[in-house]
Amino acid sequence: MADLIITSPSNPRLKSLAGLRRRRTREETGQTLIEGYEELTLALGAGVRPEALYYCPELMLDAPTQTRVVEQARRDGVETVQVSRTAFERAAYREGPDGFIAVVPSVVRACAELTVGPSALTVLCQAVEKPGNLGAMLRTADAAGAEAVVAADPVTDWGNPNLVRASKGTVFSVPVASDSTADTLAWLDTNGIALIATTPDTDLLHTEVDYTGAVAIAVGAEKYGLTDEVLDHAAHKVRIPMVGKANSLNVATSAAIVIYEAVRQRGASGTPSPH
Repeated sequence: MADLIITSPSNPRLKSLAGLRRRRTREETGQTLIEGYEELTLALGAGVRPEALYYCPELMLDAPTQTRVVEQARRDGVETVQVSRTAFERAAYREGPDGFIAVVPSVVRACAELTVGPSALTVLCQAVEKPGNLGAMLRTADAAGAEAVVAADPVTDWGNPNLVRASKGTVFSVPVASDSTADTLAWLDTNGIALIATTPDTDLLHTEVDYTGAVAIAVGAEKYGLTDEVLDHAAHKVRIPMVGKANSLNVATSAAIVIYEAVRQRGASGTPSPH
């Protein structure tokens, strides 16, 4: 079957793409968007199957190579839609689009739907507000071989276009979940995962605890940090040493520092990585 061709920026199909920029629409439809060739190929490699793929040959940076993604999607039975440059640029969320937008199933799940191993390294983000911070933490979690990232009492959703972009598509390669704080803590207990909470209000440095077993590294909202509910549940409360004049680190940076201390310890101890 020949691809549908769209040349009008006001085409209803493109208006439906714009609708998926809104959280309510994503939640109602169970769909989200992947924009960008790099993000799309990572998601495809993680087993994501698009429901529709919109592409613009005029915007592709390496058309001979990148059109193979379209051809493979077509062979897999994915609906492929060719879009003119003017129409695609109107539909695209980002500036300087590279010619790829895919509609994919939502990645939303509850903690109970996650499956982790006996030495799981997980990341807990409580009420983190900025999609860019969540995306950056996902990239770190992916690189570190974390088995899951959980948003407790989430302010944003995993399908937010800015989050997908900031994560470089790793929101589709790392299992993610959203849940209440209470249900998240209960899930940790059920799976025997020790909670390591980051806070400036402790004398214990982040390098002074053992991360080689099943652990969850928790970071909190940009302004307020973790709530007492999480801090009281923690096996250990740790801080990152700071000697400058600023009294806090960016939350994604804090998470990366502690996550990679876990990676260092696990490498030294021979703890296997799920990846």
